Amino acid sequence: MPLERYTTLAVSVPKPFVYLVQLNRPDKRNALDTTMWEEFGECFNSLGSNPECRSIVLAANGKLFCAGIDLSSMMKFGEEIGKHDDIARKSKVIETFIKKYQKSLSSVEKCPKPVIAAIHGACIGAGIDMVSGVDIRYCTSDAYFVIKEVDIGMAADVGTLQRLPKAIGSQSLVRELVFTGRKFPAVEALQNGFVSKIFDTQQSLLEKAIELAEEIASKSPVAVQTSKESLNYSRDHTVQEGLDHIRWKNQAMLQSEDFLNAVMAQATKGEKPVFSKL
Repeated sequence: MPLERYTTLAVSVPKPFVYLVQLNRPDKRNALDTTMWEEFGECFNSLGSNPECRSIVLAANGKLFCAGIDLSSMMKFGEEIGKHDDIARKSKVIETFIKKYQKSLSSVEKCPKPVIAAIHGACIGAGIDMVSGVDIRYCTSDAYFVIKEVDIGMAADVGTLQRLPKAIGSQSLVRELVFTGRKFPAVEALQNGFVSKIFDTQQSLLEKAIELAEEIASKSPVAVQTSKESLNYSRDHTVQEGLDHIRWKNQAMLQSEDFLNAVMAQATKGEKPVFSKL
């Protein structure tokens, strides 16, 4: 899908090789409806293979980042389930929906390009599922996070329970947040490593996120994308498996022109190299 045709996302290129993806349903508090679920995955899958893109900033238009699932979509979901009487067939419908939504939000993590989330205001429910999969999280001082699913009688099923414990590292805190649905404010998120920086305003947040994305985009795309792949792989495997994985990758990557050009620039203290598209 061409970038200009997204109806729930606003996509722009604020700097060379930097793409800005903004949730764009401000009148609905950027709640995820069926269309946004579909377009979100399509967008990040497309950017993942786009040689013009080297880093991505994920942000949102409007007063807050994301209010979670659009409940009108849940009603349509209920109608689909209601078409069946048998529990096995109802379960099959539910499984199909969940897998589709999981795949959509997992596109951020699977995207080979680094993704920086710039979060302002509330980030609720599916919003946390979304940002748990990014590489770097910045937020405003008024931002807060809520794992809301327990309050609507369900367990979060599209990424939070799997990724948040690895992002924070405290099972005690994660379980407290999951079981209570309480607010997790910006300062606490910073203290516990869920976000790495806090900014006073939405404007300064976005500026700094884009600045970081621009710096990343100036690096070798071979080095950056291989590093992201290795970090994700190593997080989910043993140390030795991670070492094996990067050794196999670097058998090819160390033969890249990027490696030679970067080493020469460092050794001669010459101009910063300009890297080819990947």
